[in-house]
Amino acid sequence: MAIYLDPPLWPAHGTHFSHLISDTSLEELHTFAAAAGIPDRAFDGDHYDVAQDRYRALVAAGAVPVEGRILVRKLIASGLRIPARRRSSSLKLPLLTRWNEVLPGHDALFLDLLDRWGEEHRKYHGRTHLLAVLEALDLLTEPAAPPRTVLLAAWFHDAVYRGIAGQDEEESARLAEDRLAQAGLPLSEVDEVARLVRMTADHQPEAGDDAAALLSDADLSVLGGEPAAYARYLAAVRQDFAHIGDDDFAAGRAAVVRQLLQLDPLFHTARGRALWLEAAQRNLRDELG
Repeated sequence: MAIYLDPPLWPAHGTHFSHLISDTSLEELHTFAAAAGIPDRAFDGDHYDVAQDRYRALVAAGAVPVEGRILVRKLIASGLRIPARRRSSSLKLPLLTRWNEVLPGHDALFLDLLDRWGEEHRKYHGRTHLLAVLEALDLLTEPAAPPRTVLLAAWFHDAVYRGIAGQDEEESARLAEDRLAQAGLPLSEVDEVARLVRMTADHQPEAGDDAAALLSDADLSVLGGEPAAYARYLAAVRQDFAHIGDDDFAAGRAAVVRQLLQLDPLFHTARGRALWLEAAQRNLRDELG
């Protein structure tokens, strides 16, 4: 049983905020918050938002300071975390804290990517998917952090999305080349990010390509969800292709599912196979049936 607190990195209302969570129960969290004088209005479903001027006092009161990604892992493991899909917010703040861990000081690029991922026509390929891929990368690499090039490739892999297979990935890769070069990243990193983005067109990394294996597995992790989650995924994908008639969509989707079932391996990391393979094969077979 412990209370955890991440650094005050979330900008709002002229200051920065931390998250306060429990790894055991909301009752424990509410008790700690009440004793520390944190108002009820600061509670947001599974955590309290606390201003930076309270940070030191909360640590002195017993809150354990951890990095943002560690706090998220603790919250997920506790079973208390509210899934992103159930939140009404834009996900700007959780994505901002992750962006600041990988490429701090480039706020304009973050806001451009956030706008792209938040485009109205996106239903599945939106901010919730981006956050899910980043969280899947955490699971695949814990306790270490994912490589920066892999994280940046996740940010860019669907940055351009019009529902045109192959073309979307190519345009996203070109966007990464342009914007990351402007940001001053070494050319070797820029090229690697673009290469990884292009790989997501077919999710078939070469043997021994560990970085591509991580990104491919994280991007396909949705296939290994519980049946209800998989049904929501299918509904969102159908909305992404609402401009296509039912018969054409059904035929195209069946071809995609058959291709996924034929991938050997479907997941390229041992961790990915352990986490998602069995459920993914079941979901795909059930969908095709």
